[in-house]
Amino acid sequence: MKTSADIKRVVFEPAALNYPLGKKLYHAFRQKGLEILFTPSHNRVTCVPGRSVQESFMEAKRTLVVGVRRSRHLETCKPSAHYQLPLATSCPAMCEYCYLFTHFGRRPYQRVYVNLSEILELAGEYIERRKPEVTVFEAAATSDPLPVEKYTGNLARTIEFMGNQPLGRLRVVTKFTDVANLLGLDHRGHTRFRFSINAANIIKRFEHGTPPLAERLAAALKIVKAGYLPGFIIAPIFYLDGWQEQYRALFQEIARQPLLAEQNDLTLELITHRFTKKAKTTIETLFPKTELPLDEENRTFKYGQFGYGKYVYPAKVKTEIESFFKEIVAAYLPRATIEYFI
Repeated sequence: MKTSADIKRVVFEPAALNYPLGKKLYHAFRQKGLEILFTPSHNRVTCVPGRSVQESFMEAKRTLVVGVRRSRHLETCKPSAHYQLPLATSCPAMCEYCYLFTHFGRRPYQRVYVNLSEILELAGEYIERRKPEVTVFEAAATSDPLPVEKYTGNLARTIEFMGNQPLGRLRVVTKFTDVANLLGLDHRGHTRFRFSINAANIIKRFEHGTPPLAERLAAALKIVKAGYLPGFIIAPIFYLDGWQEQYRALFQEIARQPLLAEQNDLTLELITHRFTKKAKTTIETLFPKTELPLDEENRTFKYGQFGYGKYVYPAKVKTEIESFFKEIVAAYLPRATIEYFI
């Protein structure tokens, strides 16, 4: 599967042109000959074309919206961090199970913010309020920030900002692999850089438009060599035919890289598959031939931290999955720490 296509149109919020990054992006995209459009608000974009739901979805994935983030509030981000740090929203990948379908629906256009200095100033205020405790921020709660980094440089600036914060820490997660501009940064060990991975068959079946497992592990090696704290998110974990063999093979693949397997600071975040009613409707519309396990009768319904309900694996299945993962982590990555299993 090829990685996602590049953007073909850029939609500007007029206020974005009042910022240096906004002006830079405007001129750069005009020089590239991309379609340039405007919208009164980055929260309302109605100019994404498409004669069908599927076509609109594909066009949204190739649409970049450039806006100004005005909110002075940062959402909480359990269990990953204390707060979300919004550098972008959405991503160009087309993973069938994407949890963002609950929030962004059928036109999940990508969005970046040009007022990073104001966002980081707000993060500094949050750090100040929690002194003397360390405050942890998640840069990938509503996006994969790496695909748009080549345009904005916002992730690099944020990493260096957190490097200068004695009580600030950053967490980043990505499925993508273009990490070159991040390797020489003065991060001072304040950023944990995790890669979202899965069994090779899951990536092939459901994670359209993303790099294969081997490329993600190669990028993870570069991050380790650059001194970042490393980690993996294995999500979503599927309880499908052959699941144990597939996930064992995944851990065997990681263990073949001694620099990864022998890391004392390697963390693992394990997240079982879940879906909302809204996401299921969107998934079945966009991917009518999906093989995702979306049978509600085989799940348990529970409410999440944001007030909406989701369908999760029953307790017995979840216990079986957790027991198996503890076993293979101990066998193949004995120095790794499981941060959480949900």
